[in-house]
Amino acid sequence: MKLRRIINFIIKEYTHIFRDRVSLIIIILMPMIMIILYGYAITFDMKNITFAAIDDSKTLQSRELIRSFTGNKFFVPKFMDIKRSEIDQLFKERKIQMVIVIPKDFSESLATSRTTKVQLLVDASDSNVATFINNYSNRVMQIYNEKINIGTPGIINIEPRIFFNPDLKSANFFVPGLVAFILLLISALLTSIAITREKETGTLEQILVSPVYPVEIVIGKVLPYISLGFFNGTIIVLFAKFLFKVPINGSIILMSAFALLYIFVAMSFGLMISASVQTQRTAMFTVIMSTVLPTIMLSGFIFPIVSMPLPLRIISKLIPATYFLIIIRGIMLKGTGVMVLWKQAAALSAIGLFMISIAIKRFKMTLEQ
Repeated sequence: MKLRRIINFIIKEYTHIFRDRVSLIIIILMPMIMIILYGYAITFDMKNITFAAIDDSKTLQSRELIRSFTGNKFFVPKFMDIKRSEIDQLFKERKIQMVIVIPKDFSESLATSRTTKVQLLVDASDSNVATFINNYSNRVMQIYNEKINIGTPGIINIEPRIFFNPDLKSANFFVPGLVAFILLLISALLTSIAITREKETGTLEQILVSPVYPVEIVIGKVLPYISLGFFNGTIIVLFAKFLFKVPINGSIILMSAFALLYIFVAMSFGLMISASVQTQRTAMFTVIMSTVLPTIMLSGFIFPIVSMPLPLRIISKLIPATYFLIIIRGIMLKGTGVMVLWKQAAALSAIGLFMISIAIKRFKMTLEQ
């Protein structure tokens, strides 16, 4: 293996990349578009929940309770003092998502310290939305109770404390996951077309007749794309920091080192696919099918792995994003160090080495033909 041949191969690869419009679009535009679209679209935070009120009490206290719902970003009043017969139709027409029904004896119950019941009618056609509405409403009621000082102290007072994400912003959970998802997809896509492009343009034959070893071809192909993948990762993290206000509580240097390792794994996967198929279209389709669904469904990006059946938990161990999600969320949100994350790094290294060895073997078989 000669360094001069590898350098010449790297220069040739950079030349190919910057002359190829598809590669430039993948490198520059795709990560920006994906982080913006997905960052805003994927959220568990609910806002603008429309509601109606039936105020049978019509007192200062009942109006104050309704104002407790309207004085935040979660609830938006649409109808006041509707008839009970209108509730079903309003739900069917999706004009409201809940109804607050305040009883006639509301103020009297507060004055006598009796248990006061306020009815909450919720459209549960979407069970997740209904759960959020119920949780938000309970919180509003709790604040109202504290404000008018009608609560009685219990033997044990529970004061909740939220660690690492005190504002409960879903962006703090999802955006680091998007970094892992987009890096894997973009990096694998870039290298998936590296060899197939050579096959389609006919330049692979020129490489095969030259005195180049399979290892040199792999190194020459991977190194340029690792640098471009790292450039992509930098863009995505900057968007996460300044656009979505996701904190970076840990070491940026450590996060960069782990990102390079993760990019190497993604590149190795793309190169393995590229060496196994004949056309760019097939390579890109294979990469998308192999990365998008498994990463979204099985890596912990959205759904917790511990809640999955045992067979799916085993499959999740084979997905690189499973380990990088723990790494990037740990560094960005918790400030976790290498002493905690070394197992995930070791798993990524093993996966990367396994896939790059398969890619080299495929090249060796091609050279021997």
